[in-house]
Amino acid sequence: MDNFIFSLNVTVPIFLIILVGGFLKRIGLLNDGFTSVADKYVFKVALPVQLFRDIATMDIRADFSWKFVAFCMIATTFMFSVCWILGRLFLKDKSMVGAFAQAAARGSAAILGIAFVENIYGSSGMTPMMIVSAVPLFNIYSVIILTVSSADGKLDGTVLRKTLRGVITNPIILGIAAGMIWSLMGLPWPAVISKSVGYIAATATPIALLVLGATFKGKEALQKIRPTFAAAFLKLVGIPALVFPVAVSMGFRGSELVAIMIMLASPTTVTCYIMAKNMGGDETLSASVVMTATLLSSITLTLWVFLIRSLGFI
Repeated sequence: MDNFIFSLNVTVPIFLIILVGGFLKRIGLLNDGFTSVADKYVFKVALPVQLFRDIATMDIRADFSWKFVAFCMIATTFMFSVCWILGRLFLKDKSMVGAFAQAAARGSAAILGIAFVENIYGSSGMTPMMIVSAVPLFNIYSVIILTVSSADGKLDGTVLRKTLRGVITNPIILGIAAGMIWSLMGLPWPAVISKSVGYIAATATPIALLVLGATFKGKEALQKIRPTFAAAFLKLVGIPALVFPVAVSMGFRGSELVAIMIMLASPTTVTCYIMAKNMGGDETLSASVVMTATLLSSITLTLWVFLIRSLGFI
Protein backbone atom coordinates (compact mmCIF):
# COMPACT_ATOMS: atom_id res chain seq x y z
CA MET A 1 0.00 0.00 0.00
CA ASP A 2 2.87 2.40 0.79
CA ASN A 3 4.31 1.91 -2.70
CA PHE A 4 0.90 2.51 -4.26
CA ILE A 5 0.39 5.73 -2.27
CA PHE A 6 3.89 6.88 -3.22
CA SER A 7 3.21 6.20 -6.90
CA LEU A 8 -0.03 8.17 -6.69
CA ASN A 9 1.75 11.08 -5.00
CA VAL A 10 4.26 11.14 -7.87
CA THR A 11 1.97 10.69 -10.86
CA VAL A 12 -1.38 12.25 -9.91
CA PRO A 13 -0.01 15.80 -9.41
CA ILE A 14 1.54 15.61 -12.88
CA PHE A 15 -1.79 14.62 -14.38
CA LEU A 16 -3.62 17.35 -12.43
CA ILE A 17 -1.29 20.09 -13.69
CA ILE A 18 -1.99 18.92 -17.25
CA LEU A 19 -5.72 19.25 -16.53
CA VAL A 20 -5.17 22.72 -15.06
CA GLY A 21 -3.46 23.77 -18.28
CA GLY A 22 -6.47 22.60 -20.29
CA PHE A 23 -8.86 24.40 -17.93
CA LEU A 24 -6.92 27.68 -18.09
CA LYS A 25 -6.96 27.50 -21.89
CA ARG A 26 -10.72 26.93 -21.93
CA ILE A 27 -11.43 29.98 -19.74
CA GLY A 28 -9.07 32.16 -21.76
CA LEU A 29 -6.23 32.71 -19.26
CA LEU A 30 -3.83 30.86 -21.58
CA ASN A 31 -3.78 31.48 -25.31
CA ASP A 32 -1.90 30.20 -28.35
CA GLY A 33 0.64 33.00 -28.12
CA PHE A 34 1.60 32.01 -24.59
CA THR A 35 1.86 28.29 -25.36
CA SER A 36 3.97 28.94 -28.47
CA VAL A 37 6.50 31.02 -26.54
CA ALA A 38 6.36 28.80 -23.45
CA ASP A 39 7.16 25.54 -25.21
CA LYS A 40 10.17 27.16 -26.91
CA TYR A 41 11.32 28.50 -23.54
CA VAL A 42 11.07 25.03 -21.97
CA PHE A 43 12.86 23.37 -24.90
CA LYS A 44 15.66 25.90 -25.31
CA VAL A 45 16.18 27.17 -21.75
CA ALA A 46 14.42 25.50 -18.82
CA LEU A 47 14.93 21.80 -19.65
CA PRO A 48 18.60 22.21 -20.66
CA VAL A 49 19.26 24.15 -17.45
CA GLN A 50 17.44 21.54 -15.38
CA LEU A 51 19.47 18.67 -16.85
CA PHE A 52 22.68 20.69 -16.54
CA ARG A 53 22.00 21.21 -12.84
CA ASP A 54 21.02 17.60 -12.18
CA ILE A 55 24.18 16.21 -13.78
CA ALA A 56 26.62 18.95 -12.73
CA THR A 57 25.77 18.36 -9.07
CA MET A 58 26.42 14.60 -9.30
CA ASP A 59 29.71 12.97 -8.41
CA ILE A 60 30.02 10.93 -11.60
CA ARG A 61 33.25 9.29 -10.47
CA ALA A 62 31.75 7.98 -7.22
CA ASP A 63 30.65 4.33 -7.32
CA PHE A 64 31.38 4.14 -11.05
CA SER A 65 30.56 0.70 -12.47
CA TRP A 66 31.37 -0.14 -16.08
CA LYS A 67 29.03 -3.14 -15.94
CA PHE A 68 26.08 -1.00 -14.78
CA VAL A 69 26.83 1.85 -17.20
CA ALA A 70 27.22 -0.55 -20.14
CA PHE A 71 23.94 -2.28 -19.29
CA CYS A 72 22.03 1.02 -19.10
CA MET A 73 23.44 2.18 -22.43
CA ILE A 74 22.75 -1.13 -24.20
CA ALA A 75 19.25 -1.37 -22.72
CA THR A 76 18.47 2.19 -23.83
CA THR A 77 19.67 1.43 -27.34
CA PHE A 78 17.54 -1.73 -27.35
CA MET A 79 14.43 0.16 -26.19
CA PHE A 80 14.64 2.81 -28.87
CA SER A 81 15.52 0.30 -31.60
CA VAL A 82 12.60 -2.01 -30.81
CA CYS A 83 10.08 0.84 -30.57
CA TRP A 84 11.32 2.43 -33.79
CA ILE A 85 11.20 -0.89 -35.69
CA LEU A 86 7.69 -1.66 -34.38
CA GLY A 87 6.53 1.81 -35.37
CA ARG A 88 7.94 1.43 -38.87
CA LEU A 89 6.35 -2.00 -39.28
CA PHE A 90 2.87 -1.47 -37.89
CA LEU A 91 1.95 2.22 -38.16
CA LYS A 92 0.22 2.97 -41.43
CA ASP A 93 0.69 6.71 -40.95
CA LYS A 94 4.48 7.00 -41.04
CA SER A 95 4.31 10.59 -39.79
CA MET A 96 3.57 9.12 -36.34
CA VAL A 97 6.64 6.86 -36.21
CA GLY A 98 9.03 9.36 -34.61
CA ALA A 99 6.61 10.45 -31.89
CA PHE A 100 5.50 6.85 -31.26
CA ALA A 101 9.04 5.49 -30.90
CA GLN A 102 10.18 8.32 -28.67
CA ALA A 103 7.13 8.16 -26.40
CA ALA A 104 7.29 4.35 -26.12
CA ALA A 105 10.97 4.35 -25.15
CA ARG A 106 11.67 7.54 -23.23
CA GLY A 107 10.65 7.69 -19.58
CA SER A 108 10.92 10.17 -16.73
CA ALA A 109 14.21 8.72 -15.52
CA ALA A 110 15.69 11.99 -14.30
CA ILE A 111 12.49 13.29 -12.70
CA LEU A 112 11.28 10.10 -10.98
CA GLY A 113 14.49 8.12 -10.57
CA ILE A 114 16.11 9.69 -7.53
CA ALA A 115 12.74 10.21 -5.81
CA PHE A 116 11.80 6.54 -6.12
CA VAL A 117 15.15 5.16 -4.96
CA GLU A 118 15.35 7.58 -2.04
CA ASN A 119 11.83 6.56 -1.02
CA ILE A 120 12.90 2.91 -0.87
CA TYR A 121 16.51 3.15 0.35
CA GLY A 122 16.86 6.62 1.88
CA SER A 123 19.61 7.57 -0.61
CA SER A 124 19.91 7.99 -4.37
CA GLY A 125 22.07 4.87 -4.74
CA MET A 126 23.01 4.16 -8.35
CA THR A 127 20.31 6.39 -9.85
CA PRO A 128 22.67 9.28 -10.72
CA MET A 129 24.87 6.84 -12.64
CA MET A 130 21.81 5.53 -14.50
CA ILE A 131 20.83 9.10 -15.40
CA VAL A 132 24.31 9.87 -16.73
CA SER A 133 24.33 6.59 -18.70
CA ALA A 134 20.81 6.72 -20.16
CA VAL A 135 19.50 10.29 -20.33
CA PRO A 136 22.09 11.56 -22.85
CA LEU A 137 21.20 8.63 -25.11
CA PHE A 138 17.47 9.32 -24.58
CA ASN A 139 18.00 12.73 -26.09
CA ILE A 140 20.42 11.72 -28.84
CA TYR A 141 18.18 8.89 -30.04
CA SER A 142 15.10 11.13 -29.83
CA VAL A 143 16.73 13.75 -32.05
CA ILE A 144 17.80 11.07 -34.54
CA ILE A 145 14.38 9.40 -34.63
CA LEU A 146 12.40 12.63 -34.96
CA THR A 147 14.75 14.01 -37.63
CA VAL A 148 14.81 10.85 -39.74
CA SER A 149 11.07 10.31 -39.35
CA SER A 150 10.34 13.83 -40.56
CA ALA A 151 12.33 12.91 -43.68
CA ASP A 152 10.18 9.79 -44.24
CA GLY A 153 13.06 7.50 -43.30
CA LYS A 154 15.30 8.53 -46.22
CA LEU A 155 18.92 8.35 -45.04
CA ASP A 156 20.63 10.37 -47.74
CA GLY A 157 23.49 12.81 -47.16
CA THR A 158 21.18 15.73 -46.50
CA VAL A 159 19.26 13.87 -43.80
CA LEU A 160 22.45 12.59 -42.18
CA ARG A 161 23.89 16.11 -42.04
CA LYS A 162 20.62 17.45 -40.64
CA THR A 163 20.54 14.69 -38.04
CA LEU A 164 24.15 15.30 -36.97
CA ARG A 165 23.55 19.03 -36.79
CA GLY A 166 20.38 18.40 -34.78
CA VAL A 167 22.27 16.26 -32.27
CA ILE A 168 25.15 18.71 -31.90
CA THR A 169 22.99 21.81 -31.57
CA ASN A 170 20.08 20.36 -29.57
CA PRO A 171 19.75 22.53 -26.43
CA ILE A 172 18.93 19.57 -24.18
CA ILE A 173 21.99 17.62 -25.31
CA LEU A 174 24.15 20.73 -24.85
CA GLY A 175 22.82 21.07 -21.30
CA ILE A 176 23.69 17.45 -20.53
CA ALA A 177 27.17 17.79 -22.03
CA ALA A 178 27.87 20.95 -20.04
CA GLY A 179 26.70 19.24 -16.86
CA MET A 180 28.97 16.24 -17.43
CA ILE A 181 31.98 18.47 -18.07
CA TRP A 182 31.23 20.50 -14.93
CA SER A 183 30.93 17.35 -12.81
CA LEU A 184 34.02 15.63 -14.21
CA MET A 185 36.13 18.75 -13.70
CA GLY A 186 34.94 19.02 -10.11
CA LEU A 187 34.09 22.68 -10.48
CA PRO A 188 32.65 24.45 -7.42
CA TRP A 189 28.92 24.96 -7.06
CA PRO A 190 28.53 28.17 -5.04
CA ALA A 191 25.19 29.17 -3.55
CA VAL A 192 24.65 32.07 -5.94
CA ILE A 193 24.92 29.74 -8.96
CA SER A 194 22.89 27.03 -7.27
CA LYS A 195 19.98 29.35 -6.51
CA SER A 196 20.01 31.10 -9.90
CA VAL A 197 20.16 27.85 -11.86
CA GLY A 198 17.63 26.27 -9.50
CA TYR A 199 15.07 29.01 -10.12
CA ILE A 200 15.19 28.44 -13.88
CA ALA A 201 15.29 24.64 -13.58
CA ALA A 202 12.23 24.68 -11.32
CA THR A 203 10.13 26.21 -14.13
CA ALA A 204 10.74 23.40 -16.63
CA THR A 205 8.29 20.72 -15.56
CA PRO A 206 5.29 22.85 -14.44
CA ILE A 207 5.37 25.07 -17.54
CA ALA A 208 5.78 22.06 -19.83
CA LEU A 209 2.79 20.35 -18.19
CA LEU A 210 0.62 23.47 -18.41
CA VAL A 211 1.48 23.86 -22.10
CA LEU A 212 0.75 20.19 -22.72
CA GLY A 213 -2.69 20.54 -21.16
CA ALA A 214 -3.44 23.83 -22.91
CA THR A 215 -2.55 22.47 -26.36
CA PHE A 216 -3.92 18.95 -25.95
CA LYS A 217 -6.37 18.12 -28.75
CA GLY A 218 -8.81 15.60 -27.33
CA LYS A 219 -10.73 14.82 -30.53
CA GLU A 220 -7.54 14.24 -32.52
CA ALA A 221 -6.08 12.14 -29.69
CA LEU A 222 -9.14 9.87 -29.73
CA GLN A 223 -8.43 9.15 -33.39
CA LYS A 224 -4.97 7.91 -32.32
CA ILE A 225 -6.10 5.84 -29.37
CA ARG A 226 -4.61 2.57 -30.66
CA PRO A 227 -1.04 3.84 -31.13
CA THR A 228 -1.41 5.71 -27.82
CA PHE A 229 -2.20 2.56 -25.84
CA ALA A 230 0.37 0.54 -27.81
CA ALA A 231 3.11 3.05 -26.91
CA ALA A 232 1.96 3.22 -23.28
CA PHE A 233 1.95 -0.60 -23.05
CA LEU A 234 5.47 -0.84 -24.47
CA LYS A 235 6.71 1.85 -22.10
CA LEU A 236 5.15 0.55 -18.90
CA VAL A 237 4.98 -3.22 -19.42
CA GLY A 238 6.34 -4.61 -22.68
CA ILE A 239 9.94 -3.36 -22.70
CA PRO A 240 10.46 -3.83 -18.93
CA ALA A 241 9.18 -7.42 -19.21
CA LEU A 242 11.82 -8.10 -21.88
CA VAL A 243 14.78 -6.41 -20.17
CA PHE A 244 14.17 -7.05 -16.44
CA PRO A 245 15.00 -10.78 -16.62
CA VAL A 246 18.31 -9.91 -18.29
CA ALA A 247 19.14 -7.41 -15.55
CA VAL A 248 18.34 -9.96 -12.85
CA SER A 249 20.35 -12.69 -14.57
CA MET A 250 23.36 -10.34 -14.69
CA GLY A 251 23.25 -9.99 -10.94
CA PHE A 252 21.85 -6.48 -10.49
CA ARG A 253 20.13 -6.08 -7.15
CA GLY A 254 19.08 -3.39 -4.68
CA SER A 255 19.39 0.23 -5.76
CA GLU A 256 20.93 -0.82 -9.08
CA LEU A 257 17.83 -2.82 -10.00
CA VAL A 258 15.47 -0.06 -8.83
CA ALA A 259 17.39 2.46 -10.98
CA ILE A 260 17.05 0.09 -13.94
CA MET A 261 13.33 -0.26 -13.19
CA ILE A 262 12.91 3.52 -13.36
CA MET A 263 14.87 3.67 -16.61
CA LEU A 264 12.66 0.99 -18.17
CA ALA A 265 9.20 1.37 -16.62
CA SER A 266 8.73 5.04 -15.70
CA PRO A 267 5.96 6.89 -17.57
CA THR A 268 6.65 8.82 -20.75
CA THR A 269 8.29 12.14 -19.92
CA VAL A 270 6.71 15.45 -20.90
CA THR A 271 9.99 16.21 -22.71
CA CYS A 272 8.73 13.93 -25.50
CA TYR A 273 5.89 16.32 -26.18
CA ILE A 274 8.15 19.38 -26.10
CA MET A 275 10.70 17.83 -28.47
CA ALA A 276 8.08 16.45 -30.86
CA LYS A 277 6.39 19.85 -31.10
CA ASN A 278 9.66 21.67 -31.69
CA MET A 279 11.09 19.14 -34.16
CA GLY A 280 8.14 18.50 -36.46
CA GLY A 281 6.88 15.32 -34.77
CA ASP A 282 3.31 14.31 -33.96
CA GLU A 283 2.64 16.47 -30.90
CA THR A 284 -0.93 15.18 -30.46
CA LEU A 285 0.18 11.55 -30.23
CA SER A 286 3.03 12.53 -27.89
CA ALA A 287 0.68 14.41 -25.57
CA SER A 288 -1.80 11.54 -25.58
CA VAL A 289 0.88 8.99 -24.64
CA VAL A 290 2.24 11.24 -21.88
CA MET A 291 -1.19 11.59 -20.31
CA THR A 292 -2.11 7.90 -20.68
CA ALA A 293 1.22 6.54 -19.43
CA THR A 294 1.28 8.98 -16.51
CA LEU A 295 -2.21 7.93 -15.42
CA LEU A 296 -1.51 4.18 -15.70
CA SER A 297 1.99 4.27 -14.19
CA SER A 298 0.70 4.69 -10.65
CA ILE A 299 -0.54 1.10 -11.01
CA THR A 300 2.20 -0.44 -13.15
CA LEU A 301 5.14 1.04 -11.20
CA THR A 302 3.58 -0.17 -7.96
CA LEU A 303 3.20 -3.66 -9.42
CA TRP A 304 6.83 -3.70 -10.60
CA VAL A 305 8.05 -2.63 -7.15
CA PHE A 306 5.83 -5.26 -5.51
CA LEU A 307 7.09 -7.97 -7.87
CA ILE A 308 10.81 -7.39 -7.49
CA ARG A 309 10.44 -6.88 -3.71
CA SER A 310 8.39 -10.09 -3.38
CA LEU A 311 11.09 -12.00 -5.26
CA GLY A 312 13.73 -10.68 -2.85
CA PHE A 313 15.65 -8.64 -5.42
CA ILE A 314 15.38 -5.35 -3.49
